[in-house]
Amino acid sequence: MSAATALRGTPYPYRRNSLNLFRLILAAMVLFAHAFYIAGAGDGPHLHGENLGGWAVAGFFVLSGFLITRSRLRTKPGDYLLHRIARIFPGFVVCLLVIAFVFAPIAALIEHGTLAGFLSTPVTPLQYVWGNITLYIDHYDIGTTLQSVPYPGAWNGSLWTLFYEFCCYIIVWLLGGLAVYRRSPWLAAVAFLAGLAVWIGIDLAQRWGLDESFFLLAKLAPFFLGGAFVYFIVERAGINRWVAIGCLVVAVALIFLVPRWGGQASAPFLAYGLLWLSAVIRQPAWIARNDVSYGFYIYAWPVQQLVVLIGGLALGFPVYIVVTIVVTFALAWLSWVGIERRAMRWVRPAASTGSPESVPGDIQRA
Repeated sequence: MSAATALRGTPYPYRRNSLNLFRLILAAMVLFAHAFYIAGAGDGPHLHGENLGGWAVAGFFVLSGFLITRSRLRTKPGDYLLHRIARIFPGFVVCLLVIAFVFAPIAALIEHGTLAGFLSTPVTPLQYVWGNITLYIDHYDIGTTLQSVPYPGAWNGSLWTLFYEFCCYIIVWLLGGLAVYRRSPWLAAVAFLAGLAVWIGIDLAQRWGLDESFFLLAKLAPFFLGGAFVYFIVERAGINRWVAIGCLVVAVALIFLVPRWGGQASAPFLAYGLLWLSAVIRQPAWIARNDVSYGFYIYAWPVQQLVVLIGGLALGFPVYIVVTIVVTFALAWLSWVGIERRAMRWVRPAASTGSPESVPGDIQRA
């Protein structure tokens, strides 16, 4: 038996995996990491200057790269964009509206005892929604709300990543139009290595006057492109247990031992290992049917701020975290049932049959 044959694995179970559970765990890690800042309890766990939430976002991008590449290669270009817009924007816009016209007025009443000037004091609720509606976050504050909390003036410090995620969608959309990208993993490998090289040389790039947006895209894109590259490998060779264990060991070593770019370099190894884990670990049937991770991610921060404002920290930090998890989960479920799932079902008739959007693992936060 050849080495190549020995390394071949089983086909990835797109319809029976634990990716919904994994993404929910990653979203909960983001909530936990942000809790320290929002509660004024210090910086929380860090590794190489990145908090736990930052590493969780990296995990999101890795898994998204794998799944979104599959979506691009199995749907028409227009359908792909329609699905991506429908998956991100409806829930996002409703979240902005809920923050601006539900959470912020409650905060104004708690802090000031009145809504006088609420609709006219910059940043107004309408300015908050309109200024952020493109996914690029221009406004974090609304009027004079959230001035009496440990982390003042920021209604949602998580949403900024969505802009860069959507940029990665566009990159894959463009690459997917190239025949060589669709036929072979090599262009995907080159794209990942190019993204990694840009991040490694980011100090030089910044000397050219490139702004923070380029810096953040350069930081996050290698994770996404690493997951995209692994899609081609898994599609051709399946998932092998021993290769996956080896990949996880390499990923952990790179993350812990290489301070600045080890995380980005670990992306394909991390993707392969996480996919294997998602194939062998079972998730509750309810989570398999309901992908609440996106809603959990976008509502966690404002819920945490509001719970602090109403005195939730008096219950103690651990209880505060539990309360915010419960409330956020409830809002995430409402977002999924009332907005996100409906939007995805609405666009399906316009899409080609056999789209991977019908696969539970593909209906995801990223």
